[in-house]
Amino acid sequence: MSEGGIPSELPKGWARIRLGDILARIEAGKSYKCEPRPASAEEWGVIKVSAMTWGDFDEDENKAVPAGFPFNPDYEIRSGDILLSRANTAAYVGASVLVRKCRPRLLLSDKSLRLVPVEGVDRDWLAYLISSPVIRSQISERATGTKDSMRNISQGALAELECLLPPLEEQRRIVAALEEQMSRLDAAEDNAAEARRKLLAYKASRELEIVPSPEAGTAEQTLPEGWRMVCLSDISYSSGYGTSTKCSYDGSGSPVLRIPNIQGGSIDTTDLKYALDAELDLNTYKVRAGDLLVVRTNGSRDLIGRVAVSHEDSDYAFASYLIRFRLKTEDASPDWVAKVLSTRPWRRIIEAAAASTAGQYNLNLKNLGSLPIPLPSLQQQHSLTAALGEIDESVRRLANAVDDASLKGDVLRRSLLAEAFAGRLVPQDPTDEPADALLDRIRAEREAAGATKSLRRSPRRTPAQRKRTPDTAPVPDAPPPPPADTSALATATQPTLDLEIPS
Repeated sequence: MSEGGIPSELPKGWARIRLGDILARIEAGKSYKCEPRPASAEEWGVIKVSAMTWGDFDEDENKAVPAGFPFNPDYEIRSGDILLSRANTAAYVGASVLVRKCRPRLLLSDKSLRLVPVEGVDRDWLAYLISSPVIRSQISERATGTKDSMRNISQGALAELECLLPPLEEQRRIVAALEEQMSRLDAAEDNAAEARRKLLAYKASRELEIVPSPEAGTAEQTLPEGWRMVCLSDISYSSGYGTSTKCSYDGSGSPVLRIPNIQGGSIDTTDLKYALDAELDLNTYKVRAGDLLVVRTNGSRDLIGRVAVSHEDSDYAFASYLIRFRLKTEDASPDWVAKVLSTRPWRRIIEAAAASTAGQYNLNLKNLGSLPIPLPSLQQQHSLTAALGEIDESVRRLANAVDDASLKGDVLRRSLLAEAFAGRLVPQDPTDEPADALLDRIRAEREAAGATKSLRRSPRRTPAQRKRTPDTAPVPDAPPPPPADTSALATATQPTLDLEIPS
């Protein structure tokens, strides 16, 4: 049996079910026209898809509802809610979380769902189940949408997901065992995060020993003897934007370097696109040895200003998302300049200079050309570049070891969840009430509720009766209409999938 698969042999007291069998209802959120900024504590907000990752809920990931905009307060998120991301990327579609704490006045969006379990199902157990491999793999298979776009999982598809139900008391034992083990893994991940922070601090400290801060040379500070501070434009004999020609993976023209090709200070050609126009002359944009390429636009502030140096002449053109500087190599080493621009003080300058437009951060030739560059002698530039490279390699090696440990922790988490929901994490207790008894009660309650509903329904009318009865006539037992000044949205019924166990 593969990880996350459903065992063919049932553990003692367990039952084979569909997820909908143990849900009272699935409540869908609603679409709102929101302001892009987060809501203040006094305002109503709507959660974004980024609010829910696997097991984590970030209430700050929200957008403000405009003042005076009507809405239904039944959509408000509360502590104890089990939320699920209905529409998201392939990695996060179906991401679920049990909300432990939530600020008031925060609403479900149309890309989120609230799962309400029936009585006799432990909420913590259900939240762990949704994040387990057995459910995640089925969500991945049943989600609609293309691989590279937003993926969607419907309420109906969720209700049909297959899983196993243990007795209630065993659900609680599973939760206790999982939380004990998960707390240890959480502590290990916290240690890994602290190790990463220390590595970054160490790297920044060592870099400051080699590269004078950007303020050096001002009245407050002086440069080391023989150094000078210049602007990037002062040591460049040429600079400019790349080509804006359309490209694709199967284009027949010249290869064109894009943002993904700028990696770790070097040019990575494993993900190339090609110009669609095979006749287009891109010689002006061909990258030569010593060219410094800088990312000028990106949706992430962290990636804006990322640099790479070409160490050979090439047939690669470069795209308009990049800016190229050709340096006066008798004064400045391109590798030295690239290392300087990658240190933390210069990253702060670059990120501060990046203007944000429609969610994109942008730099221009003026921004980049005015960046201060500390220059020692050319010989010192080469030796200090080598020293910075050794620091980078040392930190990268240690960071890889930390990442490997984190990856093993993730594998162990999945393994624990797979064992838990296959009935192998805790022993079965023959004195537990079997899951079949719980399902029988759920079925009886739903049948009783259905009978009550049928008694309340209006008798079927003949066509003649319907013709005599005005459309506006009240239906027996129907609730009174809302007051005339009540907004239609504020009185709307929450979209809900009612679930029943098939007989």
